[in-house]
Amino acid sequence: MSTTHTIHKHLILQSQQGDQAAMSSLYDLYAKAMYNICRRMMGDEEVAKDLLQESFIDAFQKLPSLREINTFSSWIKRIVVNNCINAIRKKKLDTAQLEDGADFIEEEEDDFEYTQYRASQIMQAVDMLPEGCKAVLNLYLFEGYDHKEIGEVLGVTESASKAQYCKAKARIRKILEEERSQNVG
Repeated sequence: MSTTHTIHKHLILQSQQGDQAAMSSLYDLYAKAMYNICRRMMGDEEVAKDLLQESFIDAFQKLPSLREINTFSSWIKRIVVNNCINAIRKKKLDTAQLEDGADFIEEEEDDFEYTQYRASQIMQAVDMLPEGCKAVLNLYLFEGYDHKEIGEVLGVTESASKAQYCKAKARIRKILEEERSQNVG
């Protein structure tokens, strides 16, 4: 067992007993990665910070019931993703907007060259997407949900999820191309 794993296990066990210092250390170890998930899914820094705090409060309240402490990392991530999904639902994500374009057909090949852009440019483009496209893109691309699962959590059809994913990719391409042409010209 690695030293890092042993330290994390020790912190988790102490946190399960209510040790505030251990909880603070766990927070420090996981907060940045969990914030990145919140920021990416919500597209708003303040909302992401609020959701991060809410997620850790939820996690620490539920921590005594965690039996498999080796799964802590995936367990906390699941809490964060679920809280983001719930926040998206609370925003009353316009399902009409999601259903719109359900017949959108994905191109057979996506030959767009994303590697010429910095990650920050792509993430800025993601932030500019409409809420429906952004939610589907994040759940599919970054969180590994399939379109059927996305449809279930967002209350839309599988084909609407696929359509929104295609629209999101097309919009990102357009935003990046427009930015590049502005910088060249």
